[in-house]
Amino acid sequence: MAEYAKPLPRQEEPELTQPFWDAAKRHELLMPRCSFCNKFFWYPRAACPDCLRESWEWTPVSGRARLHTFTLVYQAAHPAFQDDVPYAFAVVQLEEGPRMMSNVVDCDVANVKVDMPLMVKFDDVTDDWTLVKFRPA
Repeated sequence: MAEYAKPLPRQEEPELTQPFWDAAKRHELLMPRCSFCNKFFWYPRAACPDCLRESWEWTPVSGRARLHTFTLVYQAAHPAFQDDVPYAFAVVQLEEGPRMMSNVVDCDVANVKVDMPLMVKFDDVTDDWTLVKFRPA
C-alpha cells in the first residue's frame, strides 16, 4: 500500500472506540446500542445519552443513510487535503437513527443535496486504518 500522507484519526479513548475501527477494517459498520432502551447512539461514550444506563454493546448497522447537512470545502484546512478540494464534509443520519460526521465521496460535489440517500463506503487508507465515508446510494 502506498504511503498515506494525510492526518489519521486520533483516538481520545481507544478502549471505547477501537471496536469501531476494527470493524471498519473488516468493512463492517458498528454503532453503540443501549442494552436497556435499545437505542443506537453516536459517538461512543460510557453511558447511553438517552437513558443514562452504562450498559451498551457494539451492533452492526445497515450502512444506509441520508445526508442531514453538509458544507463544500474549497480551502483545505490542512495542506495534505489540498488536492481533494472541493469536497463535501457532511453530517449523515444513519437509517438506525444516529448522526455522524463523514465525507460524501464518489460524486460531483455539485450534485450533493440535503436528504440524498447514501451508503457507507470503506476507504482502506493504510494497513492499519480504514476510514468510514459515504457515497450516493
